[in-house]
Amino acid sequence: MLRILNTPRRLCTGLTRRELLEAGGTSLLGITLPQLLQADAAAAETKVVRALPDGFGSAKRCIILFLYGSPSQMETVDMKPEAPVEIRGTMLPIASSLPGLDVCEHMPRMARMMDRVTVLRSIHHEYPIHGVAYAMTGTPAIDVNMELSPTDPRHHPYFGSVVEYVDRGRRGGLAPFPQNVALPFPFSTQRTGEVHRAGPYASYLGTTFNPIWTEFLGAADRSVYKTLRDMNVEIFDPYVGCKTDASFRLASTSLPETLTLDRLDRRRSLLTQMNDVRRDLETTDRGRSLNSFQQMAYSLLQSQAVSEALDVRKESAATRDLYGMTLFGQSCLAARRMIEAGTRLVSVFWDEYGLAGDAWDTHWNHFPRMTDQLLPGLDKGFSGLVLDLEQRGLLDDTLVVCISEHGRTPKINSASGGGRDHWSQAYSALFAGGGIARGRVVGATDKHAGEVVSNPVGPKDVLATMYHLLGIEPHQFLPDKTGRPVPVVPESSRVIHEMLA
Repeated sequence: MLRILNTPRRLCTGLTRRELLEAGGTSLLGITLPQLLQADAAAAETKVVRALPDGFGSAKRCIILFLYGSPSQMETVDMKPEAPVEIRGTMLPIASSLPGLDVCEHMPRMARMMDRVTVLRSIHHEYPIHGVAYAMTGTPAIDVNMELSPTDPRHHPYFGSVVEYVDRGRRGGLAPFPQNVALPFPFSTQRTGEVHRAGPYASYLGTTFNPIWTEFLGAADRSVYKTLRDMNVEIFDPYVGCKTDASFRLASTSLPETLTLDRLDRRRSLLTQMNDVRRDLETTDRGRSLNSFQQMAYSLLQSQAVSEALDVRKESAATRDLYGMTLFGQSCLAARRMIEAGTRLVSVFWDEYGLAGDAWDTHWNHFPRMTDQLLPGLDKGFSGLVLDLEQRGLLDDTLVVCISEHGRTPKINSASGGGRDHWSQAYSALFAGGGIARGRVVGATDKHAGEVVSNPVGPKDVLATMYHLLGIEPHQFLPDKTGRPVPVVPESSRVIHEMLA
């Protein structure tokens, strides 16, 4: 189903891959999807990689859970109960199924399954900003201007975009099912204030390697108050709770820069045009003469298989409850359904909703937000995903990564409700399945969880490890827009073998 909202909505990158899918087979945008796909198929081939030891290629697929804004390491998996109260806060640790690992008391479900997980406690870097692009691409540095500009030419391609690029080169063309999907809605588009943020974009690889975004179909069933500077706004937030009719579909709400609703109003409805094209394709010689790229564009445009996979309402009430009736939990469920249907990589973003300075960016009201709005949804969503994959026999070859862009300050600030600010000198991430060791803690921090004291690693090492497990040599080179070879991740990065099974 196609839908155009009543306001011109688009991402800062201009044409998105999904916009091209919507216009495949037509000339509404001045360039057709088949033409663009055909051009990309002629891109430079990636070099053949040699087989590497230690789990290389163990993961057939990957699910990334990105907690935007960054959770506190002290209130998740690196608690410091012996620290002063201004450091440790008010939350208590509980024992987990992994001996020696305590987790936050508000994560009881995760506590019972941490024996399936590797906890990495020693990530650090020098950029305490919301650098999703730094965390998830090979860019060697980032600044605030880059963070706030998805089209800054200094950016490198997102992890999922590189995976699809390499896979498409090896395959010799497009797969019959979307391979790089992101949930629940186009990044940083569902809140007021500030601008779109960088991160999940294909950069110099071209927009056809951007993730294919979904849109959320549903409504929140609970409101919360959110604070930003002098604003205190009541917002119905589906990340806190959503109604049982919630589901997803491929996004169709963005318009390219040159195509506004005013222009569309002077034409026939877009949906009518697309239906005409579909009927034409199904009944005329023109449809039967399409080349392979046109066929692929048409297939993705109307795919019932994609719609079925994204419809989480088809799951039992028990399964949906396992993941939690929140936007994050249902997005994790949709991710599982997509990888079962044939998607190679799904990214789930816990994104800001309704107001900037939201999600896991707890500068204020830290403890009530963690208790009421954040930890319960993470607890169910992450544990439900890992346990469900295990039950279905999918965990061993599905890499699950729960990560963020940095951590939070050891010392609590004086903001209303208490808060923790940005901190990139030490933070944690969670890994499971797909060649990752079961029940392991890698790295350590000092008594305040503020500095790494054992096995320091950076975001590029994490990415190198993820590429390695997906069978992609992390130090191979890709051609940028000028043909200059650029390493996937800096050559100084390393695979974190201590995490591998």
